Amino acid sequence: MADACFAHPRLASVYDPLDPDRGDLDAYLLMAEDFGARQVLDIGCGTGVFALLLAGRGVEVVGVDPARASLDVARAKPGGERVRWVCGDADALPPLQVDLATMTANVAQQIAAPDAWRGTLRKAYASLRPGGRLVFETRDPAARAWEGWNRETSYRVTDIPGVGAVESWVDVTAVDGPLVSFRWTYVFAADGEVLTSDSTLRFREREEVVTDLAAEGFEVEPVRDAPDRPGKEFVFVARRPASDGG
Repeated sequence: MADACFAHPRLASVYDPLDPDRGDLDAYLLMAEDFGARQVLDIGCGTGVFALLLAGRGVEVVGVDPARASLDVARAKPGGERVRWVCGDADALPPLQVDLATMTANVAQQIAAPDAWRGTLRKAYASLRPGGRLVFETRDPAARAWEGWNRETSYRVTDIPGVGAVESWVDVTAVDGPLVSFRWTYVFAADGEVLTSDSTLRFREREEVVTDLAAEGFEVEPVRDAPDRPGKEFVFVARRPASDGG
């Protein structure tokens, strides 16, 4: 089930203006270009920001996400008709043979259940052509990013055209081993409605991810640093072997 910030229609409609800086996607665009990707699968595409950037460059894109409200936002954007949108998790995908599969931002960590994580990797592998790549990022647990997730550091008021002022902040609600749970709170000044969205991320160690990828048949390329968060995240590039009998 998708978190409310993606699945609730009112929250999905303000997701982009509340998080307008998507400079983190520049590295993915560059990799897609470097890899010569002409068909891309965007897993956890959300409101379609990355998928539409790719489509605008002439790339054939399939975007999959379990949050129908977010996909409704994506479809309504200029160029939305260029992308094939699929509502559901990776298991909902039709047979594909793409050059590149991606999970941007927190998508990989939001797949917290071990079975769901392994299933997603397995489906990504099956959706790639031989020689195709899977790219995603995950936060380094050693950086302990969650220690800075609180109202004091995150509180802001965003004035959104047609919506009005929206207050928002985040608080960590639980830390249980590799699982970190947190709650975003949103207050809409126009009518005083208060909405919350609860999320859980799994912070996986680098070698754990490498092991999981290898178990599904991937060849893992050297792990990269995230250019927008140096020293805080791992960027994994995993390749389906060119000749694997699949």
